[in-house]
Amino acid sequence: MYLIRGLQNIDLYKERNPETKLIATIGNFDGLHLGHQHIIETMQKDALENGWKKLIIFTEPHAKEFFAESLGTDETKPPRILPWSEKVKRFKELGVEFAFFLNFNNQLRTMTPETFLTEVLSKLKIHKIIIGDDFRFGANREGDFTFLKEWGNKNNIEVEKTGTFTIANQRVSSTRIREFLLANRFTEAEELLGRPYTFSGKVVFGKQLGSQLGVPTANMWLPKNKLPIAGVYIVKVFFEGQEYGGIANMGTRPTVDGQTPVLEVHILNFNKLIYGKRITVEFCEKVRDEKKFEDLDSLKDQIFKDISTAKQYFS
Repeated sequence: MYLIRGLQNIDLYKERNPETKLIATIGNFDGLHLGHQHIIETMQKDALENGWKKLIIFTEPHAKEFFAESLGTDETKPPRILPWSEKVKRFKELGVEFAFFLNFNNQLRTMTPETFLTEVLSKLKIHKIIIGDDFRFGANREGDFTFLKEWGNKNNIEVEKTGTFTIANQRVSSTRIREFLLANRFTEAEELLGRPYTFSGKVVFGKQLGSQLGVPTANMWLPKNKLPIAGVYIVKVFFEGQEYGGIANMGTRPTVDGQTPVLEVHILNFNKLIYGKRITVEFCEKVRDEKKFEDLDSLKDQIFKDISTAKQYFS
């Protein structure tokens, strides 16, 4: 998949892909849930019939994240289902040939719908645009489907709006998935995502505290994006085609005065060295919130209780 990194790289994209004809969509695509997948499937049908390639245009950070950061209120930042790197990986898995991420900054925030069409969409060989039913764009979200449709008519570009994608008469949306994850309702989240909720990453060196306590852990640094999970969870761990049970802590480790969020996973019945290797963690059930213990002995006692809970779950 070809990734266009920002407005400044449009000319390079055009130079490398001079004859490519595109069918495009625009949105956040957080989670790449079944509604998003439906849009991509619709694009694929049109692409095959017309010899087009699929392009997804998305912003980083999300607009609400940008406003929370600019106001210095990190606690109001909305949770992100997928870090952007994982999102790009899933685009590729879904057969998307081109992705274009726009840096959401003050320039983009204040860009009028007219300017967005002129400075972004008009520079690409787009033959059709498919958008979700709630799509808005431009400063103050002033651009809508009707505005985009009129522009398309003038430029011989077809613009289509998908209907609301529902399951059991309920709208499938990133907002609902975040709510399910925050409420530890992983089965409902999986139904809307079309897959279990997971986090993937490389195992990094930590402080070796787990090993000192007799509970070695695989540690993964978390992205700066706020995630919709925190605490201790029963998990499944996937490594090199094998599945293992485990117990994981997602948080800052307050007992040892940790500052940086990290995902620590103790994998049951596992003794391999996997530093630098990639693992995928699937969240099954929340055990408890993260807390600060009086001392390391108290923390150790609780960790062994959590491991026992996980063993019972998998038995």
